[in-house]
Amino acid sequence: MKIYFGFTMAGDRSTVAAARGMVQRLEELGHTVLTRHLVSDDARDADRSLGPAAVYQRDTAWLGQCDVFIGEISGSSFGLGFEAGYLLGATTKQVILFYNMAFRDKISFMALGNSHPNCTLFPYSTLAEAEAFIRTRFGRAAGPEGVSP
Repeated sequence: MKIYFGFTMAGDRSTVAAARGMVQRLEELGHTVLTRHLVSDDARDADRSLGPAAVYQRDTAWLGQCDVFIGEISGSSFGLGFEAGYLLGATTKQVILFYNMAFRDKISFMALGNSHPNCTLFPYSTLAEAEAFIRTRFGRAAGPEGVSP
């Protein structure tokens, strides 16, 4: 399965270790993470070298190609909101939003209150909880139909 993994570039990246763990678990399960570069330490610099228009073109192409969108939204990001809203408003793709409970007070109510039928919110306290959800929802046997709630 092709997964677009959203993670903040310009916001609070203090949950990058959890995001890296989620990406690693998805790849271990045999999935392709189109945006794995977002959890690299130099992600923002790499995208700066491309420029805004190229990043927009690349990322919207990946949004079109992905089977599912997974976002780690603990670090508040306009880009993540745009990506999730774009998919929920224009497609029938599943959107899964993870957030660390310790950051709940910093996350937009638009995200926390999302009740769209194609959106799943998953609060976690530990990376192990997030990884268990990923294993259950995206185990090797699961295809795109395996992502429905």
